[in-house]
Amino acid sequence: MSFKYTPNTLKKLEGLFDEARYIIRYEKGHFNSGYCVLEERRVVVINKFLSVEGRINALIEILPSIAVNEEELSGEMLKWYRALKTEPAFGADPTVQTQMDI
Repeated sequence: MSFKYTPNTLKKLEGLFDEARYIIRYEKGHFNSGYCVLEERRVVVINKFLSVEGRINALIEILPSIAVNEEELSGEMLKWYRALKTEPAFGADPTVQTQMDI
């Protein structure tokens, strides 16, 4: 699935996190990856100086690591979430070696 890096796409991703009961906050801070996830409080903090494209990439990078209850998502969000999940880059970077042959 491909999409455009527009403010509308960012709003749609923010809506997905909202339906998954996560709060997104844009704050300034020293984040190595541009974001921080507070699992127990269900809060995602993203560097406020990131561009729209950076914010979208950060949210997509976070999405596989959070618990999303698909039963709580609306029909349109569920369809979009599943399309994002089937994306090859969702959840793992195929260029990163995770095991070493000995």
